[in-house]
Amino acid sequence: MELIPKSPIEKIIAPVSRFIHLEYTGGIVLFLSVLVAIIWANSPFHESYHHLWDIKFSIGFDGYMLNKPLHIWINDGLMALFFFVIGLELKREFMEGELSTLKKASLPMMAALGGMLVPAIIFFCINKGLDSEHGWGIPMATDIAFALALLSMAGKHIPASVKVFLSALAVADDLGAVLVIAFFYTSNLNFVPLGIAAIFLLILIAGNKLGIRSSAFYLLIGIAVWIGFLLSGVHATIAGVLVAFTIPAVTKINENNFSENLRKLSFDFEQEIPNGGLLTTSEQHRTIEQVKQLTLAAETPLQKIEYALHPWVAFVIMPLFALANAGIVIGADFFTALVNPVSIGVISGLIIGKFAGVLLFTWLMVKTKLAQLPDQANWKHITGVALLAGVGFTMSLFISNLAFENPEFIEQAKYGILIASLIAGVLGITMLKCFKKA
Repeated sequence: MELIPKSPIEKIIAPVSRFIHLEYTGGIVLFLSVLVAIIWANSPFHESYHHLWDIKFSIGFDGYMLNKPLHIWINDGLMALFFFVIGLELKREFMEGELSTLKKASLPMMAALGGMLVPAIIFFCINKGLDSEHGWGIPMATDIAFALALLSMAGKHIPASVKVFLSALAVADDLGAVLVIAFFYTSNLNFVPLGIAAIFLLILIAGNKLGIRSSAFYLLIGIAVWIGFLLSGVHATIAGVLVAFTIPAVTKINENNFSENLRKLSFDFEQEIPNGGLLTTSEQHRTIEQVKQLTLAAETPLQKIEYALHPWVAFVIMPLFALANAGIVIGADFFTALVNPVSIGVISGLIIGKFAGVLLFTWLMVKTKLAQLPDQANWKHITGVALLAGVGFTMSLFISNLAFENPEFIEQAKYGILIASLIAGVLGITMLKCFKKA
């Protein structure tokens, strides 16, 4: 059967649709993980919940050991892989995605900027002069998995361009969060391991320039970069983003040559006389091996690695992070516990700040004619997206652990994040569903 070639529009929409579907499913799994964490932390087995994350896990050799609690391995280790995938997504978006040109990137980038600045200002104003004012970065982030899952739940009437806009906004938001972590939530620097990490990073860059495409090469050297950052004081997750930007993003063979060679190999395979058994002939096997080599040459290491890791991040790492960090105790004084500058700052920042920032900066870009609304989208859609941007779960929880050493502040931030994300999600879905009926 002859395959019908995809149109240029289909080529663009297909990977976006796959990404959105993956994020939607991942968002459901993430929600279930949050639910399990809260139920577990408030059950008769709550002591086992807290004890589990304090179990120490060691790795090393000949006296050189990394001995950390499981909670740290998840937050500093597995989340580095999460940031690595974010880095791959950012590089892809900057090369050929929604952030690849100034015209494409201007609207989501500015919307993301507004969605970061306004919440940070609101939190800072509420906590100014207090020990908690350093947490201004907590309400800046949008959780892409939750936001896209909720947007999908709003109905099939939402134009695909709106989903693409929210995806681009959240990716730009992730870039902002990474920069905030790098510049404002880094502890005292140890320049020796940082210098060693920089050397390994240069090796990766050189490997890219020399045409090395082996995933194992980037994995092994990348681990060395991660260890250097971990020991330097710069948060180790930044290593994940930097390593991601060294991954090659070019093919060894262009589309036309790939198609021609594939047709030739397919013809050669069909011309071989089958042996009539369960095994292929040696000639057929040789042709199959050539097809494998041709396929490897036609795919970029960046896309290959991103496609391989994205399900692991969506269905293992992020749910595990949620399980380890979302276990707050909901007692009789739960709502009283929300009456503090940290919780109020986070809730106000995520619900009011995100909504106002995204909507205001989008409006300014459109009204000054520096950008246009996404195709088939209207201000009702943008209003709903601005509300959904207030769902700031994963990255907000992550930053709260970096911003505060006081466990009480961290707990207050968690209260605020969960309440704000719940309210923002409900309001966003309600708005988008109401607009459908209108």
